[in-house]
Amino acid sequence: MQKYDLAVIGSGIGGALIAALNKDKNHILFEKDSNLGGCASTFKKYGNYYNTGATTFVGYEENHIVKKLFDEIGYIPDIEESDVAIRTIQNKKVVDRGKDFESFLLQIQRSYPNKNNRVFWEKIKKLDEQFWQIKDIHFAKYSIKSYVKSLFTFKDMLKVFKMDLFKGANSFIKESLGNISKEYQDFIDAQLLITVQSKSKDISLLSLALGLAYPFHKVYYVNGGMGTIIENILKDVNVHKNEEILTIRTYNNGYIIKSTKDEYFAKNIVLNTTIYDSKRFFDKKIKSYYEKFKFSDQSAFVVYLTIDSKEEFLEHYQVILNENIPNTISNSFFVSFSKLEDKKMSQNGYSVTISTHIDVTTWKSFTKESYQKQKELSKEFILEYFLNYFDSIDINDIKRVFCATSLTFQRFIGRENCGGKAINVKSILQTPSCRTPFKGLYNVGDSIFAGQGWAGVALGASILNKELNEEF
Repeated sequence: MQKYDLAVIGSGIGGALIAALNKDKNHILFEKDSNLGGCASTFKKYGNYYNTGATTFVGYEENHIVKKLFDEIGYIPDIEESDVAIRTIQNKKVVDRGKDFESFLLQIQRSYPNKNNRVFWEKIKKLDEQFWQIKDIHFAKYSIKSYVKSLFTFKDMLKVFKMDLFKGANSFIKESLGNISKEYQDFIDAQLLITVQSKSKDISLLSLALGLAYPFHKVYYVNGGMGTIIENILKDVNVHKNEEILTIRTYNNGYIIKSTKDEYFAKNIVLNTTIYDSKRFFDKKIKSYYEKFKFSDQSAFVVYLTIDSKEEFLEHYQVILNENIPNTISNSFFVSFSKLEDKKMSQNGYSVTISTHIDVTTWKSFTKESYQKQKELSKEFILEYFLNYFDSIDINDIKRVFCATSLTFQRFIGRENCGGKAINVKSILQTPSCRTPFKGLYNVGDSIFAGQGWAGVALGASILNKELNEEF
């Protein structure tokens, strides 16, 4: 039986970062799929390449956790900064999100006039900047050292944010902007669904700031697809692709891992599965630990296109509608175009990803026949509005189209949901940490603190790596 000091299960952003940061150790990484990266993978279908889910890369800048970890790994990504982070289109209103704050504010005032727009958005920007300036953010449980470090983080955050730490997003919106229009509220909520996968009514002021300030950072296009970052990060890692883990059981101060191909022993295990899916590996005591976390129902509906066009497009758009998309929880969809000069992604035309948010339970409730019918309904609805907004594209320019639901993601990348629950002062005690109550067993990813996107998962990976360093 092969023996390892560290086994990482899953090659999503968190698992890839942890494996790469510990590539000098006796390690192994398992990935059930043929593509690396999970939600951040790139796959080939019908002779074309597509990004599975994640299409924006953010946080690769000085004093930010993503660049810090990449520097530690010794990897420089092949990326290009987007001139416009996201172009938001709502009815006839167009707002370009980007680093130029004054330009953005002029557009906001034109599209959603409010005497306190500057007050609101300056506060959002300031809170985000303050958060990323805090050193040694830590959140973990189940050891004295972890609790003490977490307590010091809370103390530092309280010192920086004071009573803002306890405010809700909606109360701050009302306090600063007053009773805003439904259109303006939809604009805010549509962006929050992308970044924190929640609407303002369910999150704290700090989460609101971190979610809305996302485009004030450098946002990049990844040449060759998002999956190329994961593949390159893992270049020097002992990776076993197409090998699914079936069971894990405790044994002799470590764990026996049974896969579809072999059995292994590891002293430490990092699960890059969601906190909700991790229970499937275990029985009895460990299984009961994972069963206490309530499932986060949100997932994504994604339409993939190959489009034959020479028209110039930005890399990222968000289209906000006046009605909800059928079988979804959103009235908006996010559109990502590959760059025409990207020889891999655009070899047969633009690679386009259109995504929106859904509830897993909705799609699981359909019969087999109804599922296909509703899938087609949602796809056609999105395509109709996509062609209305991008009127230089003709239906005949679309050379390939297919779509994915939460059931599709479960089949290929082993997870139904996207992300975890929104973090606030009330929910922090229930928020899962990287450390578990079981020696040598850890979790990482977007359902663990600190959550969503490259920035949130990288922060969680950084915390976990410090915890691991204490064990080695």
